[in-house]
Amino acid sequence: QVQLVESGGGLVQPGGSLKLSCAASGLSFINYRVSWYRQVPGKERELVADMNWGGGVTDYADSVKGRFTISRENAKNTVFLQMNSLKPEDTAVYYCNARAVWGADYWGKGTLVTVSS
Repeated sequence: QVQLVESGGGLVQPGGSLKLSCAASGLSFINYRVSWYRQVPGKERELVADMNWGGGVTDYADSVKGRFTISRENAKNTVFLQMNSLKPEDTAVYYCNARAVWGADYWGKGTLVTVSS
């Protein structure tokens, strides 16, 4: 059974940093395109950061470029999202997603990030 489990969320002051982790079981990230999304109540889920199957190409939402970095550690089957210079508008539930070229699509249950003084 495939599971994605996010961790690392919490309360942080504006300007602070957090590092989210997404650990996978039942699949190997090396075969999947991995992404981080976020969602605020009442709004659609938005793509934050994306990494292709080989791990060599990344893409970011304009709102987080230069502040967030997606990375992966294949040996540990874990994907990370380093978030720096956090702003109140980054407050959201952050979700990990893994999509295979053959169509398999998996989501974690999310981790809450709150940026507030």
